[in-house]
Amino acid sequence: MRANRVKEMLFNALPVVNGWCSLPCAYSAEVMAHQGYDSLTIDMQHGAIGYETAVMMLCAISTTATVPFVRVPCHDPGIMMKLLDAGAYGLICPMVNTAEIAERFVAACRYPPRGFRSFGPNRATLYSEAGSSAAYAAAADGEILLFAMIETREGLANLDEILSVPGLDGIYIGPGDLSLALGAQPTMNPRDATVLEAMAKILQAARRHGRFAAVHTDGPVTARDRFSEGFGLCTLQNDVRLLADGAKNQVEAARTLKS
Repeated sequence: MRANRVKEMLFNALPVVNGWCSLPCAYSAEVMAHQGYDSLTIDMQHGAIGYETAVMMLCAISTTATVPFVRVPCHDPGIMMKLLDAGAYGLICPMVNTAEIAERFVAACRYPPRGFRSFGPNRATLYSEAGSSAAYAAAADGEILLFAMIETREGLANLDEILSVPGLDGIYIGPGDLSLALGAQPTMNPRDATVLEAMAKILQAARRHGRFAAVHTDGPVTARDRFSEGFGLCTLQNDVRLLADGAKNQVEAARTLKS
């Protein structure tokens, strides 16, 4: 099975720049993947993306060396297994508030005896030698990355228990939901002291448990700050925001040139 380059980067303390796809379009995912991101995440939680479209987007991303991730929409083991079978190299699970939820997440994504993932990879076998499903299954548990999102008061309260779950690779902070949960305005670049304190607590706990720490940001300036703080993976703005900002900037520039 092809090695997970992002996992290697994280182990070697190299910063991982992650892109984010919310548009339900294989073409836009392919374009994003060609821009040099280390990894690219298909957002099935808040993006307008269903399973069949996600599969086509995974195909598009695989035209590059960019590592394909998916944020799953919920805690349903069925969709987690289907996305891994389709070739996702990492899953981000939202709203992981307890160790029990984290345990179910991990178990759904690992083959027995570590978990209960059902054997039946389809597209994923293309990443293994000679397209062998057995070769894929033998290597998958060691290559696939699993991130649990901490974004609620309950998740914060259960942080150490969640991070103690075997097979969980890392924590992913959703600053928007975390800010809301702590009584602040949702933002990808929090300035509220309580939110920043919570983020620092999560980062320190991840380090203490030997887990990777990832976070959503509002762009490269904030991402550089987060990398300097010790986060291993930072997500930049999604495709929708990039499209909207790019179009708006061009329209505004054109209007200033009117005679």
